[in-house]
Amino acid sequence: MSVLSSLPAGSFAIDASHSRVGFSARHAMVTKVRGSFNDFAGSAVVADGAATISIEINAASIDTRSPDRDGHLQSADFFDVANFPKVTFASTSVKDAGSDKLVAEGNLTIKDVTKPITIEFDYEGTATDPYGNARFGFEGTSEINRKDFGLVWNAALETGGVIVSDTIKLEFEISAIASK
Repeated sequence: MSVLSSLPAGSFAIDASHSRVGFSARHAMVTKVRGSFNDFAGSAVVADGAATISIEINAASIDTRSPDRDGHLQSADFFDVANFPKVTFASTSVKDAGSDKLVAEGNLTIKDVTKPITIEFDYEGTATDPYGNARFGFEGTSEINRKDFGLVWNAALETGGVIVSDTIKLEFEISAIASK
């Protein structure tokens, strides 16, 4: 099914209370650390079988369930939230990619660096909630090299390897509400 042609034309807002913008990274090369950003907003516009997507994330809202690690990630070693408070994504292209799939290409900005990325989304379906809102569900992922965005801090391990992987998996679980 073509996802774009099945979506109604109009504007959609991300319902942040029912969505997640997260990530995972290898820690000490043997486990994964997962985290999310708890403060974000986003929207999409669909018209004539095309779409645009934008997301703005408060970088200081990073949450890895470890206050010490979160503080380090907020520091100049990583996100430098005092000088670069927002992480943004703005699509340049959104296309159908087979049955119930979309591919969003766009620009991700972290700190003062903007790079193109591709996010592959699965369309999870549509439902009307108890309040009469039309909800549309999407789950997507992308991988980036954190060093491409100026997130270069690391520490060598005695056994070889490093404490933080260069590859970061971005995870998007989106509940979008159609504007009335």
